[in-house]
Amino acid sequence: MWSARNRLILVMLIAGGMLNYADRQIIAVLKPMLQESLHWTDSDYGRLTSVFQFASAIALLGSGWVVDRIGWRRANPLAVGSWSLAAMAHAFTRTLGQFTVARVALGGAEAFGTPTAIKTIAAVFRNEDRSVALGIMNAANTVGAIITPLIIPWLALQIGWANSFLVTGGLGLVWVAVWFIASPGKGVEHAPHLAPAAKDKVRWGEVLTDRRTWAVAGAKVLSDQVWWLLLFWMPDLFHRVFHLSMAQFGAPLAVIYACAAVGSLIGGWAPRRMMERGASLNAARKISLLASALLVTPVWLVLAVHNYWAAAAILGLTLAAHQAFSVNVFALATDISPAPRVATVISLGAFCGNMAGTAILQAAGWVLGAGYGYAPLLGLASVSYLLGVGWVQLLLPRIVAADPEPEPVAA
Repeated sequence: MWSARNRLILVMLIAGGMLNYADRQIIAVLKPMLQESLHWTDSDYGRLTSVFQFASAIALLGSGWVVDRIGWRRANPLAVGSWSLAAMAHAFTRTLGQFTVARVALGGAEAFGTPTAIKTIAAVFRNEDRSVALGIMNAANTVGAIITPLIIPWLALQIGWANSFLVTGGLGLVWVAVWFIASPGKGVEHAPHLAPAAKDKVRWGEVLTDRRTWAVAGAKVLSDQVWWLLLFWMPDLFHRVFHLSMAQFGAPLAVIYACAAVGSLIGGWAPRRMMERGASLNAARKISLLASALLVTPVWLVLAVHNYWAAAAILGLTLAAHQAFSVNVFALATDISPAPRVATVISLGAFCGNMAGTAILQAAGWVLGAGYGYAPLLGLASVSYLLGVGWVQLLLPRIVAADPEPEPVAA
């Protein structure tokens, strides 16, 4: 049974993750309005999304190290507060250059989100409970992606796009205030295996020469590119292919992200269930990854259907499978990484995934601007996860936990 303090920490992580998704996704939802108001081209939008990814990727090189050094208690309010201020800065931009600076700031600040959240979960949950906690967190975080396309278009029509950025960013500052008032880390000691001695401090040479690090990084490269492509270009796909307006594509997007939330829960529950029935850690993780990869393969059929709800069903299956895959990659990182370097490995893997996202987002702008449509992009997406499973199998023929089972953290 999880303690009340651990449940409070998970709720705070969930709320912060929902705000994270809203802050990053709002530009995609408001693309038609922003494009008309600020006179962007598809290439301009592609560059804006790619610079966000690039800034986040570069910041990830150091964010995990910082989180490992300062600890999860201080890292959480630092992360949410910094990206909320960056989100609010968008409200004061009027030129493409100014918007680019705001996106760079947001990308750099949001780089703290993933390593901070996963470091926190690794600190307060047992090995067998981590994938469940990660699945719940990912599923609930996706609620931010569900709510954003439903609420933000209406909000922007009422108060304007600039004030919409102020509202979403301001909610993050409220979160920071609640964190300090509730003090979820107060009285909670680090799990012994996450309180490294001086000799255990992270050494980059060891991280970079460890094949376990690159197993995680490669899986992130081959899966994250699809997530970022769909996160930033799915509204445009419905607008371009199915001729839906900004108000009309909110419902199918909400359904798609609801499917993603279900995928997170299943992705977290399935490996624990397999291990409870006697499966090894190796079998549970790899079966989960392979099943998820196979479910992504029909994504190219989106362009073969004529009903946008059929397309939404296919994309919903794709993002559900992605989230199940992602939960198990993150859980894999906590399984195989020596405890003192968990956040560092997570941030390096996320860096690689974001660099792949940067490339695919820029490529999407070029491909669509050149008139080739979504076929090349969805074709790549359909095989990318299977390549990721192959990469993990190549580098980790057998998955073995790096650390002994920790005791649960006291409330």
